[in-house]
Amino acid sequence: MKSIDLDLISRYVDVPDTARVLLENCEKKTIINLNVRVSSDRLLDAQCYIVHHNTARGPAKGGIRMASGVTLDETVDLAERMTWKTALMKLPFGGGKAAIAIDPATITSFERINLFHEFVHVNVHEFEHGSYIPAPDLGSTALDMAVIYGQTHILESVTGKPPRVGGLPGRLEATGRSVAHTVRLATSRLLAKPVSEVTVAVQGFGNVGSWAAQFLSEWGCKVVAISDASGGIYDSQGLDVSLLMECARKNGGLRGRAADITNEELLALDVDCLIPAAVGNVLTAHNASAVRAKLVVEGANGPTTPEADAVFAEGGVPVVPDILANSGGVIASYIEWRKAKSGSITGRDEVFEAIDHLVGETFEGVSAFAEEKGVPHRTAAQASAVEEVVSAMRDRGWV
Repeated sequence: MKSIDLDLISRYVDVPDTARVLLENCEKKTIINLNVRVSSDRLLDAQCYIVHHNTARGPAKGGIRMASGVTLDETVDLAERMTWKTALMKLPFGGGKAAIAIDPATITSFERINLFHEFVHVNVHEFEHGSYIPAPDLGSTALDMAVIYGQTHILESVTGKPPRVGGLPGRLEATGRSVAHTVRLATSRLLAKPVSEVTVAVQGFGNVGSWAAQFLSEWGCKVVAISDASGGIYDSQGLDVSLLMECARKNGGLRGRAADITNEELLALDVDCLIPAAVGNVLTAHNASAVRAKLVVEGANGPTTPEADAVFAEGGVPVVPDILANSGGVIASYIEWRKAKSGSITGRDEVFEAIDHLVGETFEGVSAFAEEKGVPHRTAAQASAVEEVVSAMRDRGWV
């Protein structure tokens, strides 16, 4: 399934036939079988994918996903979303993604390091030439990015590194920051309520959901429900997000604390804002009509299916799309990449200020487009992104 309907977007943006051919196909798909012998009787064997969707605006940028069930099709979809995300935020990157089909919970730290050594070894041309710039994604970490840097010895070859290894203070929190700031902007503009008077439910308490909840809590928002794979916690008076983050760090999640509500019940809570920040395709034709939130802000990539979008549009529930709301990670990656090239020093507050500024500017532009054309925010964001990419392809003589 394509993340953008170009037939729809072509009503608002001139997309030449030559551009459509390029946008409907990836520039490159690489499939590699990683084989790493880690002991005399143990061999790690994992499929690996690297996808370049479109590089008209710059090198392919996107994280490395590690999960046992990850597929080439999923990697292609994520790479395409990165094309639109970087274009929407006007960053000098194209869209890319990598995936390693292995469950990280089944390998030791030693085995993991050896796996990433091999990952760099078989893809060394990508990193040395800067044609693909990875970062952490679901299942991968800053340590993995440090291993990649240790193999390339090129600071800008990878982002999301630990701050002491050429990384960026604030990069860990960056995606959650943009989601939280988008909630702050959207509740003010679309619900006419300050964030301090808003109730929020967050599905997913990993890096994105936890930091989004933390920032919103700091700004006075009442976070009434949080969940992860083990279930959810609910309190109508608001949750202590800092305490839950500490518990999750110690226990590897909300296990033992999550018993109040299920994930499906969380999605149906009567709150001002729902943040699906776990995985894709959680809001579907089967449950969208049960959603009572007045606003949906996407923290995860692709959490809302087209069928659910139609239900929300009919019910007048605004949905702020992933390519805008969760863009903080790639914004911070750009700052880290630029910092690696220039040698500049960038602090955490400066990173957050840059995210807030760029997300705010983009949100206002997307909202104005949506109001002018009478279309959902997703269509407005996608049209803006496609226009950027098509314009770049024209500038390069591709179309």
